[in-house]
Amino acid sequence: MPTQHGIVGPIPEGRDPEEYDKLRRRVLWTLPYGLYVLGARAGERRNGMTINLVTQVATDPKLLGVAVWKEAFTHELVREGGVFALSIVDREDRAIVRKFTKPVEVDADARTLNGFPYRDGLTGAPILAQAVAYLDCRVTNPVDCGDHTFFIGEVVDAGFQKDEGTPVLRMEDTRMNYGG
Repeated sequence: MPTQHGIVGPIPEGRDPEEYDKLRRRVLWTLPYGLYVLGARAGERRNGMTINLVTQVATDPKLLGVAVWKEAFTHELVREGGVFALSIVDREDRAIVRKFTKPVEVDADARTLNGFPYRDGLTGAPILAQAVAYLDCRVTNPVDCGDHTFFIGEVVDAGFQKDEGTPVLRMEDTRMNYGG
């Protein structure tokens, strides 16, 4: 529901709408987030996408939620394929996430996404070979959340590909911001 100046949501009385929107964004950007690569597959189409809106939502069964912008190609693949895999990125590999902000170039013969080696998980969703760890999920419940869909997936496979103590990438390790 757009309000004044195209801002969505209520504006406290007496606040300048544009200044309030900037403040609200800055406050939301202080929330701690990881920064990951989300692999998706529908048929033979694959993609990897930088994502930070991720959280575990249940422990029994193990459920992971990922919020994907509806305009993203990855959204189409997760919706159609019903699977996704989260590649947890090494803090030392922070530059990798900039390579996954647009639809990727897939080389199925070389098994690469934008030149980065991958393997298919149990669900068929791509997992980056250099990820610290991964969570491979089957979608159980898509939830409409405005301009995003919150895909809840049951974890069907998980594992470490590097030492468990490897520091993982967080949003604050980059100059990137998203949402708010």
